[in-house]
Amino acid sequence: MNELMNAVRAGRSDLIPGLLAPLDRAARRTLLTELQALRKEARGWGWTRWHERAALSRGLWLAGAGCHTGAAAAAAWIGARDLRPQPSRSRSAHLMTVLDGQPAEWLGDVAHRLAARQATAEEDHELIAALVSRSGCAVPATEPFVHGWVRALTDEALRLGARGSQVAEGETPLGAALRRHPWTAELVPRVFETVEPAPSMAGWDRPATPGHWPAELAALAAEGLVERRVLLDGCVSRLVRGGRPAGLKVFLALLQQLEPTRTEQVERFADWAALAADGPSGPAGYAQGVLAGLAEAGEVDPVRLAEVSAAVLFRPEKKFARAQLVLLGKVLRRDPGARHALLPVAGPAFGHPDLEVQERALALVARHLRAEDTVLREELLGQAPVLSAALRERAAEVLGGVPKGGGAQGAAGAADAPGGLTGPTGTLPYEEVLPPAPERRPQPAAPDSVEETVELVTALLAGRRQGWRAPDPVEPAEFERALDGLVRHAHRDRAALALALRPALAGLWWATHGSAPDGLTGLALPVAAVLGTVRAGELRLPRERHPGRASCPSDAVEDVIDARMREAALRVLTDPQPFLLATPSWETGTIEPADLVARLDAYDGVAVGPVDFAQALLRVRRDPGAVAAARALNTGEGARLADWLAGGGERGAPERSLHDPSKTPVHVWNRTRADYEQTLWETAEHSVVRGEFPVAFRRFAEARTATCWRCYHWPVYDPQHTAVVPEDRETLAAWATVGVTACATAGEEGACGQLPRLAELGGPAGPALHLLVATGLGARHADDRLAAVDALLVLAARGELDAALVGRELAELLRRGTVKPNRLADAARTAASTGAYGTVWTVLADAVPGALGAEPLRGAGELLAVAAECVERSGAVGPCPVEVAEAAARGGSSQLVRQARRLRVALGG
Repeated sequence: MNELMNAVRAGRSDLIPGLLAPLDRAARRTLLTELQALRKEARGWGWTRWHERAALSRGLWLAGAGCHTGAAAAAAWIGARDLRPQPSRSRSAHLMTVLDGQPAEWLGDVAHRLAARQATAEEDHELIAALVSRSGCAVPATEPFVHGWVRALTDEALRLGARGSQVAEGETPLGAALRRHPWTAELVPRVFETVEPAPSMAGWDRPATPGHWPAELAALAAEGLVERRVLLDGCVSRLVRGGRPAGLKVFLALLQQLEPTRTEQVERFADWAALAADGPSGPAGYAQGVLAGLAEAGEVDPVRLAEVSAAVLFRPEKKFARAQLVLLGKVLRRDPGARHALLPVAGPAFGHPDLEVQERALALVARHLRAEDTVLREELLGQAPVLSAALRERAAEVLGGVPKGGGAQGAAGAADAPGGLTGPTGTLPYEEVLPPAPERRPQPAAPDSVEETVELVTALLAGRRQGWRAPDPVEPAEFERALDGLVRHAHRDRAALALALRPALAGLWWATHGSAPDGLTGLALPVAAVLGTVRAGELRLPRERHPGRASCPSDAVEDVIDARMREAALRVLTDPQPFLLATPSWETGTIEPADLVARLDAYDGVAVGPVDFAQALLRVRRDPGAVAAARALNTGEGARLADWLAGGGERGAPERSLHDPSKTPVHVWNRTRADYEQTLWETAEHSVVRGEFPVAFRRFAEARTATCWRCYHWPVYDPQHTAVVPEDRETLAAWATVGVTACATAGEEGACGQLPRLAELGGPAGPALHLLVATGLGARHADDRLAAVDALLVLAARGELDAALVGRELAELLRRGTVKPNRLADAARTAASTGAYGTVWTVLADAVPGALGAEPLRGAGELLAVAAECVERSGAVGPCPVEVAEAAARGGSSQLVRQARRLRVALGG
C-alpha cells in the first residue's frame, strides 16, 4: 500500500494500474479513504507547491477512479475540476485499464454521467467515447459531447491531411474521417439540436469550401450515408431558432450546398416566411430569394404572399423592402387581379425610414391602382399620412386626395420647440420630445450587519482568481458599499468580521494562506488585512517612480485606486477608521460638500488618511455655499476643503475645440492597441494636485496634462475609473477619446459604452465631451452608436448639449474620414426617431457640409435624407447651407441630388 501511495504522490500513472490490480474491494475502500484525506490536504497547499499538487492530482485521479464502486461517485471523481490531468491518449488508456474489471452496465452509466457534465464533457470526449465503445451502451447526445465529437473529427481530419497517404484519391481528410467514424449517422442529426453550434464546425471563414463541414455533409447526403431530409430539416430549424450570425453561417452554407428542390421548398414555406420576416440578414436574404422563386412560379397564392410581404416590409433594412416591392410588381404584372390582396401591403411601406422605399411603394400603387378601385383607394389614402412630406403632393395625384401630415407631430397647444421650430404648414404645432433627464440615485448605506457585509464582499470577490479583478467590471456603488462596510465593521469588531469572512472565502488561496500585497488588487487588499494574511510592513504606499515621465491614464487611475486600497488595509491593521471620507453620496461617485463637512466634523480625534481625503476632494461637488461650514471646522483639512470649494484648485475647461490646430490632436497609431499621444490643457487644479496630493495623485495629474505614450491597455470601459473624478467629465472624456476613436476608425467595440455615464456625471460639459459624443455617433458597431445616441439625448435633456458644437465637430470628423456618413446617418435616424427631430437637425445643420464639397463623401445622400426628414417633421426653417444648395444644383437624379433638393425645399429654399 505504501508503494501505491508513493506512486500516487509522484503522479506515476504508468505504475498505478499494476499496483491497483491485486487489491480486492475491501482494500480499495480502505485506500479510497486515504486518497480522500490526501485530496483534502492538497486543497490547503499554498501556490508554491503547485508542481507537487499537479503530480499528485494525476495520481489521485487515476487511483480514485479505480477504487470507487458506485457509478455516480466514480463519475464525480473522474470529472472533478481539482483532479483533472491534461487530456491525452495515455490518460484514457490508463483509466480504461484500472476500470477493466467493471461490468458493461456500470461503464455505460459512468459514460453517460460524464457526458452530462456541461463543464467537462467536451474535453473528456475521448475518454467518454472509450467507455461507450467498451460498454456497448447508447451513444450520448448531450451538447458538450456532440461538440467534443465534432472537434475530435476535425482534429482527425487535420492529422489525415498531414499524412496524406491515408486519404483516398478524390476524398478530403474530413470526408474520410466522417465516413470512417461509426457514429456519424447517429450524431450528425444532433449537431442541429445544440444550443450553440460546435466551435470546430462554425469556425471556418468560408464554410462552403470543399473539405469543410457543409460541403462534406452534403456529399454524405448525396451518397446516402446521411438522410437528406434530416439535414434539410436540421438546417432550416436551426436558422429559424436564430443565434449569432457567425454561428449560423455554417448551417446556411450547408442549406445552399443541398440546393433544395421546388417540392422541398414548398413543403417548408412557413419556415421561409418566418426567416424572411425575423431572421438575421444572411438567412433572411436566402429565404426571401426562395419565396420570390416560388411566387414567380405561381406556387404562392396572393393572400399568403401578402402576409409574407407585410412582415418583410416591416423590416428596417431597405434592401429587403426594395426586393419585396420588386417581387410584388412582377406578380401584379402577371396577375392584375391580385392587386386587391397585394396593394394594401404597400401601405406600411409608406412609413419606411428609407425615402426610396417610400417612392417605390407609391410608384407601385400608381402603376397598378385602377380608377374603379374606390375601396382600395380609400384604404391606401388612410395610410398615406406617414409618407414623407416630399411625396405627399405626388400621393395626392395618385390617390385623388390630400394626405394630412401626422406622424411625429405633437398635440396642439404644446410648448414651442427649441430654436423657434413651429411644425410644418397645415399640421399641429411641433413639440420636441426628449427623454427625461436621468435622476441621480443616492449611494446605498453601508451594511448594518457583519453577515450582510460578508455577503457583499463574497459576491464581489467570487469571480476573481487570486485577488485579480474580475473580467466583468464592478459598479462603483457596489464596490464602495462593500468597502464602507468592511472599514466600519473592522473598526467595531475586526475579529468577528474575520471569523465570518474566512469560511466564505475559503476557496481563495490568498484568503487562507496569505500573499504578497503586490499580488492583490482592489477589495482583496483590505479583506486580506481583516483576515490577517498580510502584514502592515508589506503595505507600503507607492513611491514616486520614473520622475518626470508621465503615466498613461489607465495606469494613473489604477495607481490611485491601489493607493486607496493599501491605505485602507494599513489602517485596518494599525489604526482602524470609523468610516471613510471618500464614500460617495451618489451612485455616480459624487460627494455632497455638506456630507464631507459632516464626516470631517465626526472625525474628532481620528487621524485623516491622506489618500482617502485626496480622493474625497476629487469627488466633492464644487459648491461655494459650503465654504463657510468647511472653514468653521478649524482644522487643516477643513481649510483645504474650503480652498478647494472656493476655487483654489478650480478646474479650467478649455474654451476651444480639440480640433483647434494650435493644440496637439489625439492620434491612434495602432489599430489594435491604444498606443497614442495625448495632450490636454494645464489648469490650476492640476498644479494643486501635483503639489499637495499624495504621490499616486501626482502621477494622476501628470496623465492629465502631459504626453502619454506606450499605453497597452485595451480601450475598454471600467466604471471604477469614472468614480475617481466624477465631477470632471472633460478629463474623463479626453482619456476616452482614443478608445472611442478606435471604435470609429479601427472597428474596435465597447469603448463607447461609457458615454451615457459620462453624460450623467458632474462638471462642465465642454469640448472634449462633445467631441467624444460626436466621434461615438460614427462608431462602426450599432451598439456603440446607440450608446452615443443615448449620451446625446441625456445631454439635451439636461440642457447641457451644444448641438452646434457637436455639428461642427462632426463636420471636421467627416472631412478627416474618422466618421463615415452612413454610420452617422444611422445614429441620427435613431436619435430622431425618439421625437428629437429638432435637436438632431440642429446637429446636422452644421455637420452636413462636412460630407459635401467638391467631392461629396460616399453615403452623403443617406445623411441628407435623415436631415430632410428632421426638417420636414420639425418644421424648421432657415437658410439652406451653401454646400446643400450646390449639391441640389447638380444635374442627374442620384440620391445625393434628390435628397439635397428635398432638404432645400423643406427649408423653404
